[in-house]
Amino acid sequence: QVEVVESGGGLVQPGGSLRLSCAASGSIFSINSMAWWRQGAGKERELVAIIRNDGTTNYIDSVKDRFTISRDNTKHTAYLQMGSLNSEDTAVYYCQMNVRTWLQFNIGVDYWGQGTQVTVSS
Repeated sequence: QVEVVESGGGLVQPGGSLRLSCAASGSIFSINSMAWWRQGAGKERELVAIIRNDGTTNYIDSVKDRFTISRDNTKHTAYLQMGSLNSEDTAVYYCQMNVRTWLQFNIGVDYWGQGTQVTVSS
């Protein structure tokens, strides 16, 4: 099986920066896409950013030019560098990984982390 664990959340002041990390472990053959989602209080979960195994990325409009997603394939890790944070970025951030395991290397399966809280407040 595969475990996905996020880290790096916390309290940050408006205008500040934060870096989230997401590490996958287990019987991993390869990871297709890595993505960050977020869910604010009373809101639906939304896709913030995604990076594919060819390195291409997409972002939700509200974070473009402020957030950067990256990945380290050797460590099975994704990162989300967040800058110019504002109160609208307050949410629980979830990592999603589409993983091919050694048991099923021909298909990708989505695995999710438990989430990490990001609070932007003065």
